[in-house]
Amino acid sequence: MKQTLAAFGLGISALLAGTAAWAEKTMVVSSWLPPSHIVNEIIWPEFISRIEEATDGRVTGAIEYNLASPPAQADLIEDGGADAAWIFHGYNPGRFVTTKLIEIPGLEGNSAAASAAHWRAHEQYLAAANEHDGVVPVAMMVHAPGMLHLSKEVSSLDDVAGLKIRSGGGVMGDVLKGLDMAGVQVSAPKVYETVSNGVADGTFFPGDTIAILRLTEVLPYTYRVPGGFYRGSFSIIMSEEFLESVGEEDAAAIRAALGEDFSAFAGKAWDVGNQRGLDAQAASGQIIDLEGDAAAPFETLVPQIQASVLEEVSGKGVDAEAAMQLIRDTMSEYSAK
Repeated sequence: MKQTLAAFGLGISALLAGTAAWAEKTMVVSSWLPPSHIVNEIIWPEFISRIEEATDGRVTGAIEYNLASPPAQADLIEDGGADAAWIFHGYNPGRFVTTKLIEIPGLEGNSAAASAAHWRAHEQYLAAANEHDGVVPVAMMVHAPGMLHLSKEVSSLDDVAGLKIRSGGGVMGDVLKGLDMAGVQVSAPKVYETVSNGVADGTFFPGDTIAILRLTEVLPYTYRVPGGFYRGSFSIIMSEEFLESVGEEDAAAIRAALGEDFSAFAGKAWDVGNQRGLDAQAASGQIIDLEGDAAAPFETLVPQIQASVLEEVSGKGVDAEAAMQLIRDTMSEYSAK
């Protein structure tokens, strides 16, 4: 798999280098986290490649890092500082509420299925809440089921009360509060520093990020529960002005090249990255599966979180029950493929 991904990345890089030389429009693609992260290694190159193909080479893109902090990516696009970006919805509490539906624990299926389901739910139900007002969502991504990574060993979730845990918001934050842990609000790139300085005892993350940020060095204990503690919701967004600038035909072609199919592709990449991270953690630390009494506090919490999120989403004028059923049906459909 690693060899396949490497060859895939080299092939896309060569294609992009040739196309960029004669493209009429070049998107500024804003990104964060290291270049070796799955979004930057696989997802963005594929995004650019699909747009080039859809526009017959008239539009290409160039990835630029650290143009704004992770929580400020949507503002960056709205202000014209970049043409495309990826955002984690939990970094903007209050603005993004309906996106918590895909994050609730208990959903069955991989990240490709979850990402495709998130896109369908957005298009049919969630978009009505206008949470992406000012930007254009062109794909949704959902990372692999989240795990708890700690600097100290615990025997059950009864032992985590009072621990200081980094949280990125969304359902992750709901789980943290429900387990009586103290939240430390920092974005992903700052977690290593936060943990190594003793400000936090651990963090919630999928496998890919724990490896890319070298957190295996300071968080040797990884705890999993069946289905994950949560999932993380992202969207890939583009500038309204940029899409207008390329003309109606190319703008329509760009949208058609992305959407559900690209969302599923992105989710699959997250699954690949998650396995890489698990392999790295298994080699240098411990992965502990919590079940039965050890996981009981979380299992009691799950239905409470599900009910709370449905109520929140309904409060945004969205048929939360219907959207949730669509998510479950779509994940089941993709899992059967």
